[in-house]
Amino acid sequence: MVSPYPADTVQAQAVAPSLADLTTLRVGGPAASFVEAEEEAALIEAVSTADDDGVPLLVVGGGSNLLVADEGFDGVVVRDTRSGITVESDDSCGGAVVSAPAGQNWDELVERAVFEGWVGVESLSGIPGTVGAAPVQNIGAYGQELSGVVSLVRTWDRGERRVRTFSVGQLDFGYRTSLLKRSMHSEGRDEDPRAPWYPSPRYVVLDVQFQFRLGTFSAPVGYGELARRLGVEVGQRAPMKDVRETVLGLRGGKGMLLDRPSFGAQPDHDRWNSGSFFTNPVIPVEHLAHLPEDAPRYPVRSSAPETSTGPSLGAIDPALVKTSAAWLIERAGFGKGFGLAGEHSPARLSTKHTLAMTNRGGARAEDVVALARAVRDGVRDRFGVTLVPETVLVGVSL
Repeated sequence: MVSPYPADTVQAQAVAPSLADLTTLRVGGPAASFVEAEEEAALIEAVSTADDDGVPLLVVGGGSNLLVADEGFDGVVVRDTRSGITVESDDSCGGAVVSAPAGQNWDELVERAVFEGWVGVESLSGIPGTVGAAPVQNIGAYGQELSGVVSLVRTWDRGERRVRTFSVGQLDFGYRTSLLKRSMHSEGRDEDPRAPWYPSPRYVVLDVQFQFRLGTFSAPVGYGELARRLGVEVGQRAPMKDVRETVLGLRGGKGMLLDRPSFGAQPDHDRWNSGSFFTNPVIPVEHLAHLPEDAPRYPVRSSAPETSTGPSLGAIDPALVKTSAAWLIERAGFGKGFGLAGEHSPARLSTKHTLAMTNRGGARAEDVVALARAVRDGVRDRFGVTLVPETVLVGVSL
């Protein structure tokens, strides 16, 4: 492939890689073409050229939330390789204002935040992926969500062909969603025949600005399991260093960290996954009557903190409740390690956590899809709840 982009800012590969090499699930066929952008201008040009040519576009970060078809992707895969963390201000009055490009490794930013005393992302430790993907999904874990610290997101608007900046109030954050994520499907559909934009959003993230409070103690701990491990009550705070270490331990115990085996060591196939494959269902409180009495029940909180005078959790929505997808999966008969063909199945539920679909070393996308369908249908038949994928599906459907 001959690159149409400046040689000093873009690396174009003559032979496009397999998506199995670009995703943590390690399945998926080849991309028709592949571009790595080392500067913002090159990223915008790569996206714009694909749109001008009417070619499907897939912007890849860490590849940790993708399931791509065995046939591959008949379009352009663009990976943003930029990195760097810029401290724009840092003082006791205004807190820390920090920005990072979309290609920046997410957990490296969290590690820096804990070290510097930037409060609000410590419970998001260990989440694989990049900064650019974080606001699209409104990533969250252990009672904390990204929306609590984002101030601005700069994007390339593929519809209007211009840089467009969104404030936190404009991003319309919700549970594992945002205006950015919804723009994959809805934004621009009427006025532009190329839409929907899927599998990448209309608004491609360029960089993200964060507003952190300063301190050595975390934001209020909002998750019971984490609070117990830390020896605090839900709503109390703990040293940020302890929160990060505890979260990393919890994630590791569930196979939810990247697999980085040492030389000569065997891979941990429980970590060959796309993270939580399904979102935890958020249901009206009246539907609770259809669930067993021992089904987990968690409050659904607003994305914004309840108060602005200090670290706080979001306000509870009394009309909604969140339950555990993992609990529903297991009670529907799909235990840890479940596979459609038993222990020899190429794709199985993690032996550590039923919410992860894992590649046991030789799985294809079709194997993962078949497993996910069986789990979704089994939960629906047993409990009347339809699980929704959190993983982005490219060229496949459930």
